[in-house]
Amino acid sequence: MLRLATLLLLTTALAAQPPRSPVSTIASTTAPHSSTPATTPAERRAAVAFTAAAKAGPLPLHAFLARMPKGADLHMHLSGAVYAETFLREAAEDNLCIDPVKLAFFKPADTTPCPTPASQAFKDQHLYDAMVDSISMRAFVPTPGTNGHDQFFATFDRLHGIDKSHFGEQLDEVATRAAAQNEQYLEIMNTPSFTRTVTLAYQLGWPGTPRRITTAATSAPDDITGTTPAELAALRTKLLPAIQQDAAADQAEFAKGLADRNAIEHCNTPAALPACAVQVKFLYQVLRAFPPQQVFAQTLLAFEVASTDPDVVGINYVQPEDAYMAMAEYHRQMLMLDYLHTVYPRVHISLHAGELAPAMVPPAGLRFHIRQAIDLGHAERIGHGVDVMEETDPQLLLKELADRHIMIEVNLTSNDVILGISGNQHSLPDYRAAHVPIALSTDDEGVSRIDLTHEYVRAVRDFSLTYLDLKQMARTSLEHTFLPGPSLWPTPDTFTRPAAPCTAQPLGADTPTPACQDFLKNSPHAAQQWQLEHRFQIFESTL
Repeated sequence: MLRLATLLLLTTALAAQPPRSPVSTIASTTAPHSSTPATTPAERRAAVAFTAAAKAGPLPLHAFLARMPKGADLHMHLSGAVYAETFLREAAEDNLCIDPVKLAFFKPADTTPCPTPASQAFKDQHLYDAMVDSISMRAFVPTPGTNGHDQFFATFDRLHGIDKSHFGEQLDEVATRAAAQNEQYLEIMNTPSFTRTVTLAYQLGWPGTPRRITTAATSAPDDITGTTPAELAALRTKLLPAIQQDAAADQAEFAKGLADRNAIEHCNTPAALPACAVQVKFLYQVLRAFPPQQVFAQTLLAFEVASTDPDVVGINYVQPEDAYMAMAEYHRQMLMLDYLHTVYPRVHISLHAGELAPAMVPPAGLRFHIRQAIDLGHAERIGHGVDVMEETDPQLLLKELADRHIMIEVNLTSNDVILGISGNQHSLPDYRAAHVPIALSTDDEGVSRIDLTHEYVRAVRDFSLTYLDLKQMARTSLEHTFLPGPSLWPTPDTFTRPAAPCTAQPLGADTPTPACQDFLKNSPHAAQQWQLEHRFQIFESTL
């Protein structure tokens, strides 16, 4: 009989099968809430130990939560997850230069002198500190005209020239950090090459004459030129030759990154590092703050890659949601997704929506992003969703999110430093009250100088969450992965009774019964969930 560790290794090969169909719209079933008492002696012991740690202060609480199983981080941008110190090392290895005024990296050229080699930072502590501060939120203090939002997004523009050869090293960094916190699964957002696709897109142009937009406040543009299914289908046909070339290159890029990461960690060898136990999949990032021809072309490329590469389990739109093009083109972009969903119905979609706060955009700009993301964009998960109570009829929207089991990826520190939203201004309690599934994630842990444990601690201290609340969120994170196969839990977001093949032994048993073993072997999704229960079994038995 296969033991659990061997079983999970076997399920990796199953990830090559087509993704499972998106979660359908079904009646809401509420899961255990914060007032639900612990149901097992082990949970009761864990709850007592958690409460004692929380009362003792943030440091004992952090120590407790660092060991606690956390399931998945489903909202993580690779370029923002890597710490500044790593980028400094990589810049020196790539012989990049530092602009001493902008405190940004750039590639030297014959016509551009190199005022300061990046390697100089390792000989000059002042320069080293300045660069770490420049490409992260460390030591940031708002000044007139520059707030946290500005600093946060500016960090990415200062990383020019970092070579893609470091992809595997960066994956190793985030997987190693995840393993150290008892995480087991990551869906990492990343943008691979798309040069041929976008070059052709600009050559072809956009169907019709794009309208002139005078305000970003509109929720339903009158002119949606180029977005009829026939127009988009014709444009797709013209783009496909370049798309297919870029798609092949992108798949090779993802595969090399994973292979390099496995080599660094010595995976599948006797010397395998703990990080090997963290499974990594990708979400294809689409850059939303550009003209429609580029966004459609890159979105099409993302759907093509996600439909064929088992390591790319879905897509997402990125860049500041309040940017002019992102706001002005939002409705058109949702119509693009609506069309492409009909062509690629099995590709999973998670969307940044509602990463906005009052005064960032006109009031009308807060009223429709989450709604359109789920109705037109077919989003199965929502990233951030902070402005949900500003949306038109928020109570109805919350009910629909709960009824349709659309999960919210909650990023507390990111929402604070970018939007200035925290504590009782945050929508997390509203989602919990409406029984919308939620899970904590990091967003850009390198830029924010945090990790997932930090977010767990913050959630406890800001919202008085209990041990069972956090356990629920960890389970929810794995319930809403885009891994193929059925869930371990037959009733969505209800973690009380597993699927029939796995009811004949304790949850997370090291040696599943033959029927359960067969079920887990054929569902990478359920196998990860069983592994989480196994980790909870171990964790709670030590308290």
